[in-house]
Amino acid sequence: MTTVQSVERAFGVLRSLSSGPARLSEIAERTELPKSTVSRLLSTLVDVGAVERSDDRGEYGLGELIIDLSVSAGPERSLIAFARPSLEELSAATGEAAGLSVLDGTRVHYLDQVDTTHEVSVRDWTGESLDAHAVPSGLVMAAFGTAHARDRLLTAPLRAWTDNTVTDSAVLARRLDDIRTAGFAWGCEELSVGLSSVAAPVVGRSGSVIAAIHVHAPSFRFPVEGAEAATEANVVEYGQRVSERLAGAR
Repeated sequence: MTTVQSVERAFGVLRSLSSGPARLSEIAERTELPKSTVSRLLSTLVDVGAVERSDDRGEYGLGELIIDLSVSAGPERSLIAFARPSLEELSAATGEAAGLSVLDGTRVHYLDQVDTTHEVSVRDWTGESLDAHAVPSGLVMAAFGTAHARDRLLTAPLRAWTDNTVTDSAVLARRLDDIRTAGFAWGCEELSVGLSSVAAPVVGRSGSVIAAIHVHAPSFRFPVEGAEAATEANVVEYGQRVSERLAGAR
């Protein structure tokens, strides 16, 4: 009975991490288990590769073993686990928050975000949905997505979130063409005054764009003048890393 209980508790810990990385105290709260018990379970799960620990943040997240086991259910369902290491590296490389999102009709749904230690930072958009035409992630996925996804966005009502939001479908169509050529999309105070972002596509095993990876930060410090090209290259590179990881899943 003790062995079965241990297995149930271990799966409880893994289940608690499916919503994103967390510290020991957070996991204990999510699972309603004593910290000492969670600590022992995490130690074993780390040893077998089911959980990974981020030394700099002190957080635990799903490990390579869980990613490998989940591939049979389809890599898209494991997207957060596949992308999380790249989000952490992208955030470290740029010094700003990095996030992951998917297209849901004419809206963007945010799956995950890695924050920074800046005193002035952006909010965590995880779990939120926003108009695709107002954010770079949505523009990237529409630009590189199917003709249906593109047309659906161009024929949808285009709300003006700020004075910078593109609400003319003809102008937006040309912009999508430019984004497809460039390989990335910038958005400067189009969703919210004081917020800037840059995004690049993530390609699934089928060869279709299934997500976007982005960096966003307060406009007063982002993008850094003269570093725009380097930032673009970073976002594109880490989008490709996630794509390659998905493509290599078996």
